[in-house]
Order: sequence, then C-alpha cells, then structure tokens
Amino acid sequence: MTDIAVPIKILPHGVGLPLPDYASAHAAGCDLVAALPADAPRTLAPGERTLIATGIALGLPENYEAQVRPRSGLALRHGITVLNAPGTIDADYRGEIFVLLVNFGNEAVVIERGMRIAQLVLAPVSRARFLEAEDLEATVRNAGGFGSTGLQTRPGAAEPPAS
Repeated sequence: MTDIAVPIKILPHGVGLPLPDYASAHAAGCDLVAALPADAPRTLAPGERTLIATGIALGLPENYEAQVRPRSGLALRHGITVLNAPGTIDADYRGEIFVLLVNFGNEAVVIERGMRIAQLVLAPVSRARFLEAEDLEATVRNAGGFGSTGLQTRPGAAEPPAS
C-alpha cells in the first residue's frame, strides 16, 4: 500500500467534522460525511435523489483521481447508494466534493450532519492514446456482449440459444 499526500481544505460548513479516515489498516476507502447544518437534516424519500455537501475540497496529485463510492452498510440497511457510482474527482478539480445519493429503499431516511454517506477511494489514472485501426486483433470473446462471458469462452460450453 502506498501513502499519497493529499492536501485537504476544510470549508466553513465542514468545520468540526471528522476528516476522511480509513476504518481499518487495509481499508481501500475512507469515509465521507455529510456537512449539513446541525439544525437542517435532509430527509431522503423513497425514489428521491439529493446532492449532499461534504465540506471539503482536495488537492489531488497529478495522475490520480478520487472515486466517490457507496457505503455497503447504507445500501444494505436503507437502500441508499451513490447514484453516479463511482463518481470521479479529477486531479485538477479544486471545488467542494458533493455526493449524489439516491434512496432505492422503501422508507424515508434522514441524512444528518456528520453521518457517513460515502467512501472516497484514491486511484492512479492511466490515459489512453487512441489510434485509429482498420481492424482489431481477434480474441476468443470477440464481439460477444451482454451476458456472453462464460458461454462461448469455456471449452465444451453449449452455444447460447438462438433467438
């Protein structure tokens, strides 16, 4: 595991909230918390989505991104997830991090100040240099799309039924 120094700016409405932190020695993601006013929690009704402020901005180094991902406990207990998961924070973005939550559950959920709402994962970035080609190298899978893996690629596997 590599430690990367990432400057963090605490915005006025994020003062007093915990910094992103890893819950265990080998955790890949650190928790992001809601930076809502203490006297103004937000109720997320079933089927509703909302943008939640985190009260922080990051100075990501070149060739890294931060991914905003759902928290498994919120998804399991309440059906709450990050709608655009994973949300990408580019290395040149210096604004506040927001989390787009959606409630796929059956009951309203109250989001309060300091509640852990998402995970932040730092990841290296590789950029592609796209080269136009007349043809592409053939593979066993070739153009097999949705639901095709495991059907044609296993030796002796039956062909998918014709439609």
